Amino acid sequence: MLKKVSLILAASLLATTASAQEVAPNAPEPYNCDFDPACEVAPGLYGKMSSPVTSKFKLSLGGFVKLDYVYNSVNLGSNGALATLQPNGIPKKGSVADQQDQSIFTARQSRLWFKVAGPTFKGAKTGAVIETDFYGSGGSNESANMRMRHAYGTMDWENTQLLFGQYWDNFGMANSSTLDFGLGATAGNPQQPRVAQIRVTQKVPLTKDETMKLSLSLQNPVQDTNQQNGSATDTWGSAVNVAGQAVLVSKALGVAPGLWGLSMNSLQAGFFGLYGTESAGPTGKELASWGYGFYTFVPVLASKDGKSRAMTASFEGQAYQASNMSFNYATATSLVGPSNDRTGAKGYGLFAQGMFYPTQNLGLTAGYGKRAAYDQASYAGVANYQQSSSQVFANVSYDINAAIRLAAEYQKLETKYGNNTPGSSDQGAADVYRFSAFYFF
Repeated sequence: MLKKVSLILAASLLATTASAQEVAPNAPEPYNCDFDPACEVAPGLYGKMSSPVTSKFKLSLGGFVKLDYVYNSVNLGSNGALATLQPNGIPKKGSVADQQDQSIFTARQSRLWFKVAGPTFKGAKTGAVIETDFYGSGGSNESANMRMRHAYGTMDWENTQLLFGQYWDNFGMANSSTLDFGLGATAGNPQQPRVAQIRVTQKVPLTKDETMKLSLSLQNPVQDTNQQNGSATDTWGSAVNVAGQAVLVSKALGVAPGLWGLSMNSLQAGFFGLYGTESAGPTGKELASWGYGFYTFVPVLASKDGKSRAMTASFEGQAYQASNMSFNYATATSLVGPSNDRTGAKGYGLFAQGMFYPTQNLGLTAGYGKRAAYDQASYAGVANYQQSSSQVFANVSYDINAAIRLAAEYQKLETKYGNNTPGSSDQGAADVYRFSAFYFF
């Protein structure tokens, strides 16, 4: 009997010791999950978790919940919530889609990211980011599919960064600050797609207030279809794309709000470009993908302390020319000409926007963007090609606290077509009204 009592006391002591190791002093008693895996959410659907998930390195997570209500004056189909992200253009006036409107609620633009701060290496800080959203192929509101937006690792020295993984295309620097998920991609802001790459960024201090920022990346050649099915329309190649930027950054004018008012940016002015090649069937002719452009960001009314947005204003602009770069929407199509003598489709883009914050929490933004075909004679034989796609937009946002933002927007989208099908219109237009609610975390 005494032996039995001693065993019970010993077991109790071991259990108490183990519990003391796992739970901080004065911490609430954890739930017993041995026989109920869902017990930790018993107090409510998202009850307090007593054992948070950890990583072997410092891990943080964040993102936002975003609800959109969108009204389109025409039917933009399954991409209706994405406004400017309409690769096929706006439906022609008089078409069936032009005579139909759309009303959409969606939360698929919500995002989730994980950020890791890892160990140092040779004086460099190391880190990684994975970001996802719910716009995976074939998804819907109730059956949304996650997709990988970003997945990259970094090594950061004082003036040098090495990035490897999937990140923004290094061609194109401006994003229109629209509530629209497309960010003006088909209207002068070819910042997509996010591509697998290796990128080196070097900061060169010039003066106390001025720095030259140089970046060079080797990127996945997205223009190659690499179908390997023997099709006469295959494109292929062994070369990767090379893209780069050279930007002067100056503190001379202070800082002012950038994209969505979430960053405070200095004066910037610089150039960007991309070059790649591919072979196109059926002749195997080697064709180039190329583009170059100029970008600037100007703090018109600078922040008084470098942090406050009250009474700040900024201007942002970009212009570019490109060929055979439909993969990031810099051009509307990739190749033109007869099948035995294909050439790259050429185009150009223009973009400008202004942002004003009369108070810390109230933001006003308006802008214009346009992408157009260049050397239109080369589009002979291409029926209903997009001569131009443009947007005019204006939005207002208000942050009611550190997490919640409410915003409303109007966009006027237009597409002009060339070599029109007889009897059809040469243009399409859409009025887009949007209300968005964000919860940043």
